[in-house]
Amino acid sequence: MDRLAALEAFVKVAESQSFSEAARRLRTSKSVVSRHVAGLEADLGARLFHRTTRSLNLTEAGRSYFERASRILSDLEEANLSVS
Repeated sequence: MDRLAALEAFVKVAESQSFSEAARRLRTSKSVVSRHVAGLEADLGARLFHRTTRSLNLTEAGRSYFERASRILSDLEEANLSVS
């Protein structure tokens, strides 16, 4: 699994509270985003989202992971900008 792609997918889903919207923002399919998040959850051994047919919310573990993953992606973007 591409850990960076999985982190980006997770963060986009958490921000938009939608797999479909995250896929649109990432310019990929909903199934790819879903696989990334499922793979990340499997690797971590924790559920990151409470999913129902009508809502999508972060679990406690998901909230904690979101804060750190967001910082990591932001730091990476800053590092890339400082070089270019």
